[in-house]
Amino acid sequence: MEILYLKEVDSTHLFLEEKLKNEELVPPIAVIAKRQTGGIGSRGNKWESLEGNLFLSFCLENNSLPKDLPKVSRSVYFAYLMKEVLEKEGSKIWIKWPNDFYLEDKKIGGVITKVFRNYTLCSMGINLEKAPKNFGKLDISIDKILLVKKFFINVQLSHSWKEIFRKFKVEFEKSKKFFFNDGNFKVSMQNAVLNPDGSITINDKRMYNLR
Repeated sequence: MEILYLKEVDSTHLFLEEKLKNEELVPPIAVIAKRQTGGIGSRGNKWESLEGNLFLSFCLENNSLPKDLPKVSRSVYFAYLMKEVLEKEGSKIWIKWPNDFYLEDKKIGGVITKVFRNYTLCSMGINLEKAPKNFGKLDISIDKILLVKKFFINVQLSHSWKEIFRKFKVEFEKSKKFFFNDGNFKVSMQNAVLNPDGSITINDKRMYNLR
């Protein structure tokens, strides 16, 4: 995996997406920025980017991913792989459905994915050192470059979706005390059922995470 290190960028996600579309870069490729000026989050929200935190985007060819990995579950999949790395380092981080990193009841980061052409573009933001108001930061100290390298080693192990889903299904119970934003409405996840493809069913309505 080739990794580009940038001092400053508006968004690692937008930077990499543009370079891929213009065929200036080809997967597998990753970008890390020391500072972001216009980070993006889920549903087009802005992600406040404080220096010292992790701003990572990477792109892989779809045929390099596990054959059983649904498109709608790639955010969960990559989030869980990162969670495994941090957990081995001593963190108590967990994944809140569909794509957020949490410590106890505070969000410390998130994941977004986009599938286009024959590629999957994934971006992660994690508060390693600093957190905006009402957010949390990682409970351990770890060098971001070392973290990224360990993460990609885990990615290269090509864990099946079946394996990751089995683990995430246990952790999913923690998400049930939260609400899910369904358009302009907040829906309780108390009675949510996690489906094998990573979607959830609430009140007979199926909800997906394809970003």
